[in-house]
Formats: sequence, structure tokens, C-alpha cells
Amino acid sequence: MDFLEGEILAIDKPYEWTSFGLVAKVRWLLTQHLGRKIKVGHAGTLDPLATGVVLLCTGKATKRIDELQAQTKEYTATLRLGATTPSFDLEHGIDATYPTAHITEEAVREALRRFEGNIEQVPPAFSACKIEGKRAYKMARKGEDVPLRAKLIRIDEIELTGCRLPDEIDIRVVCGKGTYIRALARDIGQALGSGAHLTALRRTRVGEYRVEDCMTLDEATQWIESLPRPTDTTT
Repeated sequence: MDFLEGEILAIDKPYEWTSFGLVAKVRWLLTQHLGRKIKVGHAGTLDPLATGVVLLCTGKATKRIDELQAQTKEYTATLRLGATTPSFDLEHGIDATYPTAHITEEAVREALRRFEGNIEQVPPAFSACKIEGKRAYKMARKGEDVPLRAKLIRIDEIELTGCRLPDEIDIRVVCGKGTYIRALARDIGQALGSGAHLTALRRTRVGEYRVEDCMTLDEATQWIESLPRPTDTTT
């Protein structure tokens, strides 16, 4: 492995870790291994309460970040129907409840079909989107107004994989860059004449990189620490 020339490490991000925390951990491990500083970046943020594929680029491979971010992604998610939260996931508590007795499995399938193709989506206020140079989530946490505009996104596939009515469904989503599955949960709830938020999210694929082929963070740590140290770290 030549980390300075550039490698792509596929990591199964642990629950509650931030993507930036993952980058910092691997950068520290590689710095210790190489005996010098090294550039490390991620090719697409994954929410702290989500798990799954995060691609880390090292050294000169950081130039490929934009290319990798543009790759198709696949997710599996569990939605709770009949309740919403400010962040559209479990980061915040429930702020409103809605009826669910009218929701049928066929209604869910029909609602999901509306989201296939090119659609407009308003990102969550609790997101890394920038508004006049400020991160949206920082504004939201201060109680400030977060005026986010709808963005055009692409959903290639959306499939109902589990249905436990009246209040829980599982979905699989294949989508393009910039899609927020949390915002999709919000919009599905509204399409059903109710509310919804995520209770579980897992990124299962980024381009050709699948979660079953990823290293866990513990495995990556042990692997890097087991590598023979370079004998020449001069520039």
C-alpha cells in the first residue's frame, strides 16, 4: 500500500461516529505509521446516527473525492410513521404526532412510486449545507431561521422491503449525489397524510464499493498498526 501516492479505504462507519471523526482517526493512524503528516479526506458525509460505507481517500487519491462523491449510492432505512422530529431522525426528540390508521400497504407503495426519478428535495435544517458561509446545522441549533432551497436530486430505485403498519416501514433506496434520506423520510410521511422520521439508516453501497467488502474501524485500526513501517520517510 502506498498511502502517499494514494489509496481508497472503504470503511463501515460505526454508529454515532461522524464522518470527520472517522477521517481524523485514520489520519492519526496513518501519520503514526508513516512518521509524517498525510492528507486524508472522505468522499461523502454520512450522518452520525447512520452506519455503512464511507470512502476515505489518502494522499494523492484525495483528488478523486469529487469523482467518488458523484457515484450512485444505496441505502436501507427504517421509518417510523406518525411522528416527526426536527432533524428527521433520532438525533432529536419527537416534536409532533399524526394519525396512521388510514395508512395501508398499498398506500405506502403508491407514495413511494411518487419519489422515483428526478425530484426536488429541500435539505434538512440539521445538515452540513451552507447558507451564506454558515453551516445549516449550526444555525438550526441556535434557533435561527434556516432558509434552505429545494435541490434537484435523482432517485433511481425506491423499494418497500418491510411493512409493519400502523407505524413502521423499511425501504431500500438507490440514488444520486446530494440525496438526504432523512428528508426523504419527511416527504414520505407527508405524502401519506401523516409524518415520519428515520429510526435506522445504513449506506450499503457507493459506486462499486459494497458494505460487505468494507473494513470495520477496529479492523482498519488493527490492519494499519500491523503494517511494516516505511524505512524511508524523506520527501
